[in-house]
Amino acid sequence: MSRMHDPEATKAAMHEVVEEMYNKMVKGDPPTMTLPVRTKKNIQFDEKLGVYKYGKRSSVRNATDLGSAKQLLRALHVIEFIDEMIDNGKSSTLREMYYISEAWGHGKFNTQNESNNLAEDLEIVTRCLREDFKLRPEEDGARIIGNLTLREKNRRGDWMTINARDDVGDSGYGVPYNVELEKLELDTHDIDFIMAIETGGMFDRLVENGFDENHRCGLVHLKGQPARSTRRIIKRMNEEWDLPVVVFLDGDPWSFRIFASIAYGAIKTAHISEYLATPTASYLGITADDILAYDLPADDLSNKDIEALKAELSDPRFADHAWQDQINMMLDINKKAEQQSLAKYGLDYVTDTYLPEKLAEMGL
Repeated sequence: MSRMHDPEATKAAMHEVVEEMYNKMVKGDPPTMTLPVRTKKNIQFDEKLGVYKYGKRSSVRNATDLGSAKQLLRALHVIEFIDEMIDNGKSSTLREMYYISEAWGHGKFNTQNESNNLAEDLEIVTRCLREDFKLRPEEDGARIIGNLTLREKNRRGDWMTINARDDVGDSGYGVPYNVELEKLELDTHDIDFIMAIETGGMFDRLVENGFDENHRCGLVHLKGQPARSTRRIIKRMNEEWDLPVVVFLDGDPWSFRIFASIAYGAIKTAHISEYLATPTASYLGITADDILAYDLPADDLSNKDIEALKAELSDPRFADHAWQDQINMMLDINKKAEQQSLAKYGLDYVTDTYLPEKLAEMGL
């Protein structure tokens, strides 16, 4: 999936939302906005795209309800705000938009979560992207190390060519919030696969040990739950360079969900799963059976961990037998383990033994 909306098309899509409300009001009817129900009960697998998308269940915001009326008012304020940014060549963080709403009277947001959710609602009804709206997240994107070359347009409009191994320090190449073609081009590479890594400590261990060079791979630090730009650039490298993607995470229910967001799509952003998800990505570890096979130091599951695992058993993204087995095994052994528990066998064990063994099982 590629970006389809230039600034004028984005504005036109937003104006259609306003026109729908206006046309209802001039007829004497309350304005409405129809949205899909955004829960795991309303996501279904799209066979054509290979990702999970929202299903047919929907909810209607009707101005006859006070709460919904405020949401519609906020939507109009946000559309006006985005329209002005596009005209003036500006952008805003989601946090800045939240504070700007202080001047919107009854339309101001009570929490940033409300403003973030409304931005996502507008993505759904306009079929545009947050990047089209010139809205930026607060969180940083990924860090990348490896023999791959990118071309990035800087703030002066000049294109820079950057090799993510030779032209960066040990922290790697920092991925910008916008990774579309107008901002970032994938140039060339001399690697065989991409490895996405959850924790900074493990990313740094692999960099220090030269894993990217020894195993001809690109290393991507996810920084926990990956930002949208991180998931998007992983998908672009997978599709445009035809590179396999493996995901190396902690062994716990929350890391399972990180993988689900990369491979199948996150429930929160199911409306753009085909844009962000990489269906061919493979889970490398830490698995529940790794905890036993490698005799890893492990912690007991907390009550929240157990609740999360049980919820995943009914999550359609984890419906296949392999995931069901892993989740049930983790519940049975009542243990979870971190990536860095592999240091039990020494600092080089992860790069000299664990990862080569796991990669060999995958044919990499």
